[in-house]
Amino acid sequence: MIITVTLNAAVDKRYEINNLQIGKVNRVNKCTYAAGGKGLNVARVATIAGEKVVATGFVGGHTGNLIEQSAREGGIETDFVHIEGESRICINILDTFNMTQTEVLEGGTSVTGDDLDRMLHRYTQLLERADIVTISGSVPKGASSQVYQTMIGLAKSAKIAVLLDTSGQLLEDCIEAAPTLIKPNQDEIEQLFGQSINDREELIDKGLELQKKGIPYVVISLGGDGSIMISPSGVYEARVPDIEVVNTVGCGDAMLAGFAVGLKRHWEEEEILRFASSIAAANAMRVETGFYLPEDLKNLYHKIKINKIKGQN
Repeated sequence: MIITVTLNAAVDKRYEINNLQIGKVNRVNKCTYAAGGKGLNVARVATIAGEKVVATGFVGGHTGNLIEQSAREGGIETDFVHIEGESRICINILDTFNMTQTEVLEGGTSVTGDDLDRMLHRYTQLLERADIVTISGSVPKGASSQVYQTMIGLAKSAKIAVLLDTSGQLLEDCIEAAPTLIKPNQDEIEQLFGQSINDREELIDKGLELQKKGIPYVVISLGGDGSIMISPSGVYEARVPDIEVVNTVGCGDAMLAGFAVGLKRHWEEEEILRFASSIAAANAMRVETGFYLPEDLKNLYHKIKINKIKGQN
C-alpha cells in the first residue's frame, strides 16, 4: 500500500475563462474542483495506476469534508486528522484564449502542538500497512520542518521507502534526514548549494553530492527537457517526445506517483524512470490536475528515451 501525506491539503478549484481581463469582471465558462494539495495529486495518479492508496494529512471544516469526499469518490481511502478552522482553497485560472494559467493559493489554517501529536500517532499506525510513503508540499502554519524530519525517520525505522517532494527551507532542512528519494529542479539545487549551475555535468555532480548524504535517489526535473535520475546503479537521463501540452500543473506529482508505484513493484531502475516520465507527460496532456489516461501512458511509454550516462563506482 502507498501512503500519501498532505499536511496542507486543499480544494483545488479550476476556472476556465476566455481572455482574462485584469481589473474587470470576468465570466467563468467552466468551473471544476478536486481534492488538492500535492500529495492528493500523487494519490489520485497512483490510484489510476492500480495501487491501493491511503491519503492522510490535516483537514478542517466544510472544505475539509469536501476534500475527503472528493478523494473517496476517486477511489482513494482517506485517514485524515481533523482540526479546527477551514482547509484552504486554491484557485487555478486557465485563460483559454491566451493559454496561460494563474494560480491563487491560500495559506491555510494553523495547527497546534496537539494536532501535530495526533498526526504523528495516526502516521505511525498507517506505517504498519505501508509499503511506500510519499510526503509532499508545504506544511501548515504552526508546523515546522521537524514534522517532516520525524516522519522520514519513522518510515526509515520501519524499513519503508519514503519519497519527499518539497522545496525551499523545508527541503534543505530535510536533507540530513536522508529520505529515499528527493525530486528538486535546477533552481532548487542552486538554492541548496547557494550557487549558479552552468551545465548538465555540474548539475549531476551536485546531485551526486546530495546522494552521498544518504539519499539513494535524486531525481532532477528539467521541465520539458525531461529529467536526470541519480540512483544506486548509476546516472540516467530521460527525454520525453514532443507532446501537445495542455496543463503542466501536477506533472511533478504525477512523476512522484510513478516512482512510488515503480519502487513498490520492485522494477528495474530504467523501467521506473520510464514509467514515471511517461505518467508525468500523460498528465501534461490533460486539463485535469493530477490525472492521466492509461491509453496516453501506453502510447508514450516506449517513446521515452532513457540513456545511462554513467555507472556508480
